[in-house]
Amino acid sequence: MRTDAELLAESIALTRGMILVVTGAGVSLASGIPTFRGTDPDAVWTRDVTELGTFSYFQEDPAGSWRWYMSRFDKVLCAEPNAAHLALVALERWQLERGGGFLLVTQNVDVLHAKAGSQELVEVHGRADRIRCARDGCTHGAPRGWLPREDFDMGSFRADPIVENLPRCPECGELLRQHVLWFDEYYHQHADYQFGRVQLAATQCELTVFMGTSLSVGVTELVLRASLQRGKEVISIDPGAGPARLPITQLGAKVEEILPETLRLLGS
Repeated sequence: MRTDAELLAESIALTRGMILVVTGAGVSLASGIPTFRGTDPDAVWTRDVTELGTFSYFQEDPAGSWRWYMSRFDKVLCAEPNAAHLALVALERWQLERGGGFLLVTQNVDVLHAKAGSQELVEVHGRADRIRCARDGCTHGAPRGWLPREDFDMGSFRADPIVENLPRCPECGELLRQHVLWFDEYYHQHADYQFGRVQLAATQCELTVFMGTSLSVGVTELVLRASLQRGKEVISIDPGAGPARLPITQLGAKVEEILPETLRLLGS
């Protein structure tokens, strides 16, 4: 019986067109970042993130919104890429060198794929290391603007977390917000999310590989539906998933373990 790594390596090797990889929070778990919907003890889904992670909540309580995100992003921005992130860089290079297409779409905002060196990358839910003006149309706001988080000293807010101590836009004076896609927002609202690029890849890919995601958000549903409608192979790598309910290949290995072995089998 073939191992999960052998099955994955075979599918990758036989794919002559584009490989589309979609990653979720499970890819970063080995870097010490809790998942949203997972069963790990620190998973934040049970903290009602669908209410806290919204523009509506930011408007209602901007200081509370910033406190919640800072408590999470402080840990996120200190994390380092794990073996899965590094293996995906190697897979991208291997695929491109043989003349195939490759795109990595991540739902994660932790910037670990970028830190690892991924180039053909779409961070479809934004980035934790960026913030932007809350006023759409501002130079530093949607649909194209953003600012580096590190440019703003949050010392005053940490010492006294009130709205008066929140950072404001240097252009218009409006409050700054997280540069992430909130639950009551849409993918097309900021150019950084590159949703058009994701949509195009979903119609062109020959193999789709989901890694560490529960397949329960908009972008995964779109990619999954497009792949299955075109009769293309779909693989999901998720050790926490139950029995497959769709015509996909489901592998129960940990991503940080299966990917390095897969690359070894591919000769990379």
